[in-house]
Amino acid sequence: MSILLSAEDTQLVLVDYQDKLMPAIHQGDQVLANALRLAKIAKLLNLPVFGTEQYPEKLGSNHAELKTYCQKTLSKMHFGACDDGLIEILRAPPKPMGNARSLPKHIQRKQEGQEERNTILIAGCEAHVCLLQTALGLLEEEFDVWVVTDACSSRTELNRDAAFDRLAGNGAELVTTEMVVFELLRTCEHPDFKAALELIK
Repeated sequence: MSILLSAEDTQLVLVDYQDKLMPAIHQGDQVLANALRLAKIAKLLNLPVFGTEQYPEKLGSNHAELKTYCQKTLSKMHFGACDDGLIEILRAPPKPMGNARSLPKHIQRKQEGQEERNTILIAGCEAHVCLLQTALGLLEEEFDVWVVTDACSSRTELNRDAAFDRLAGNGAELVTTEMVVFELLRTCEHPDFKAALELIK
């Protein structure tokens, strides 16, 4: 696992920010706001973004604006999205948007047998159920998993915090939205630095 996040190796997964679920989530408005910040920085830096929805016929769709940032939203019945096809989606992500000539050479030309984006930024609800089981499934599949804690929650703080303890104990990195933004940028000379800064002010 890399010590710092790299935009060229990272994908974002947003788990179950569903309209019927979010009102019951502890600090739900703040959690959703951070999820939107993550989605916007991902779009700015051309990271693939995927969403999941748990039994949407019952719990509704993901937040409408958040859903627009996702290349694909996976409908699932299992609590862990890996059991409903997330792994296959992450191993064959859509090509990053933007001018291919502006991308680093190792992104322009895929090397055979090499996974280009093995780092998964993940956030979502509920932290102790769907987020936890999805993240543990990704770890089992040997992805590097970074959980964005301030964009995650549960109905209770106790359940949320228990999820973070278990995830850290199983090898996930625990980070915050601002940590993610500045690690992906690396330098104030990054061409998207000012636009990214606006997202977290």
